Amino acid sequence: MIFRQLFDAASSTYTYLLGDAGEALLIDPVFEQAPRDLALLEELGLRLCATLDTHVHADHVTGAWRLRRRCGSSIALAEAAGAEGVDRPLKHGDRVGFGGRHLTVRATPGHTNGCLTYVLDDERMAFTGDSLLIRGCGRTDFQHGNPRQLFASVREQILTLPGDCLLYPAHDYRGITVTSVAEERRFNPRLGGDVDIGDFMGHMSHLDLPHPKRMAVAVPANLRCGQPEDDAQADDMPDWAPLTLRFSGVWEIEPTALLEQQDALQIVDVREAPEFIDRLGHLPGAKLVPLSHLIDRIDELDRERPVVTVCRSGVRSAQASVLLTKAGFGKVANLAGGMLRWKAEGLPVEADAVSP
Repeated sequence: MIFRQLFDAASSTYTYLLGDAGEALLIDPVFEQAPRDLALLEELGLRLCATLDTHVHADHVTGAWRLRRRCGSSIALAEAAGAEGVDRPLKHGDRVGFGGRHLTVRATPGHTNGCLTYVLDDERMAFTGDSLLIRGCGRTDFQHGNPRQLFASVREQILTLPGDCLLYPAHDYRGITVTSVAEERRFNPRLGGDVDIGDFMGHMSHLDLPHPKRMAVAVPANLRCGQPEDDAQADDMPDWAPLTLRFSGVWEIEPTALLEQQDALQIVDVREAPEFIDRLGHLPGAKLVPLSHLIDRIDELDRERPVVTVCRSGVRSAQASVLLTKAGFGKVANLAGGMLRWKAEGLPVEADAVSP
């Protein structure tokens, strides 16, 4: 089984990818991170079957609708949440399959009325959303929260799992990534040890927390499964060329696509001068700006025109594309495979010396 834990820094949200036999699930995807998630799925050769949210989030917008729009995945969410656009309303005891594996759904309301925990088939892993955090739990003062209900949910549905079952929450604000049932039974200051319902309710009623900053936007959007009110907001895919986002965060353009649009682009070759005229040659019209001089010579480039960076294999030019993006260039891509691939595909090259 493939397992990846992904992170959104803006909301401290963990997204989880599980894959088996070419099929995958994503738990708690984030709207802005959909391109990242799609890039990882493509690189791992996985087809996204479904997205599963643990609850209707108040601090970020789910990527469920956006991912369904791009790859046809189904949207799964608690029936109790009452959201629009759900393909598979989930209830306690349901199973969600991927490849030869499955997750079992456990209803764990209390933080919200529609909270779910997803338990892997062998009970070695569980995804607890905000019902149980690492040494903590979700608040219970809005979205039909109920501290008595949350106490029962965690004690009866999560802490009854095997002690070595690893627990993965929807958030952690300290950078801690995982805990276990045994740890939380013993060390969770709100729900573990000898804490009883009176202790828990007394604690939860005096948290005095401000509401999440994005709550007014996130909750209505998540009740639409992340669908924007204006579909024009749905994609931030570049429209100046057919590009592919790599999981490294670099946009790439295929050699044939670059050939078709070459005249409209700035091609910046970031190799050293002797490489520019070696056996591989260089792209017609390319401007030689070695990576070591790129920042010093950045004003030679037109910030209004798209830039494609090129090197021998695509490694140095990927770094160059990152540097240009950080410098404020809005349309930047790396040539996939560099000059090695360009030459291997028999595309036109020049070998004459050009003054840098």
